[in-house]
Amino acid sequence: MRAQFVLSEIRVGLRRNLTMTFAVVVSVALSLALFGGSLLMSDQVSTMKGYWYDKVNVSIFLCNKSDATSDPNCAKGAVTEDQKKQILADLKKMPVVEQVLYESQDQAYKHYKQQFGNSPLASSLTPDQMQESYRIKLKDPQKYQVIASAFNGRDGVQSVQDQKGILDNLFTLLGYLNWAARGVMAVMLIVAMLLIVNTVRVSAFSRRRETGIMRLVGASGFYIQAPFIMEAAVAGVIGGTLACSFLVIVQYFVIEHGVALSQKLQLINFVGWDAVAAKLPLILATSFLFPALAAFFALRKYLKV
Repeated sequence: MRAQFVLSEIRVGLRRNLTMTFAVVVSVALSLALFGGSLLMSDQVSTMKGYWYDKVNVSIFLCNKSDATSDPNCAKGAVTEDQKKQILADLKKMPVVEQVLYESQDQAYKHYKQQFGNSPLASSLTPDQMQESYRIKLKDPQKYQVIASAFNGRDGVQSVQDQKGILDNLFTLLGYLNWAARGVMAVMLIVAMLLIVNTVRVSAFSRRRETGIMRLVGASGFYIQAPFIMEAAVAGVIGGTLACSFLVIVQYFVIEHGVALSQKLQLINFVGWDAVAAKLPLILATSFLFPALAAFFALRKYLKV
């Protein structure tokens, strides 16, 4: 099979169906950009989980005088010094506990003023209304229930709170957004497939005379089909290249430089270039194989060889 003939037929086919080829390129680019973005989103969520779960604390809030009159958990009164010492001693004995930090009422008041100093409630609060607490770092953040079961309901303890629960809600939301992106990606891939099928059908119809001549001279089926398949593959690779370029541009201008979210949002541990680079070959391979296979199966119906 002469490569020059195949290349010339590819150029002819792309030029004849320029508008449909453009639509294929755009739809493939959008769908594969969403595909790469959803893969990077999955990596981002996994990275954030590892980063934040390692930093979350379990907080044991102790009863104060105000809680003694308003909270059923503190019906026996504010926490005593003996109760605080016993709670601390029990925490240090637990194998799941890595570190225990104590926050006094004055420290809690200071932190509250720093975070919510502009709120109307801040001006009416006094340090004795704040709660003392123990902030516990666990060796395994999944073992929160060990702390909760040991200290919930104990005299002097108002509540046991796990910061991981807040993060779980965030990661659940990110997971939903990721699945939504994958759903849009699937729709775009279907649209791209339909466009490829229509493009191949129109191209095969417009060249039916050349195809008939090739049959008469004994050309093989693959020799006849190759230009049509490669047309779709070339359009797909162009779209895949655009998708890769989009991901690189977002990583460089939005995450690393320009907008520089990695510097402005330092609380988020963004994925790096290694994660982006790992996705680009997969996107390019998909951009070649998906249109080529779609064209191959379309030809079996619309181009009898």
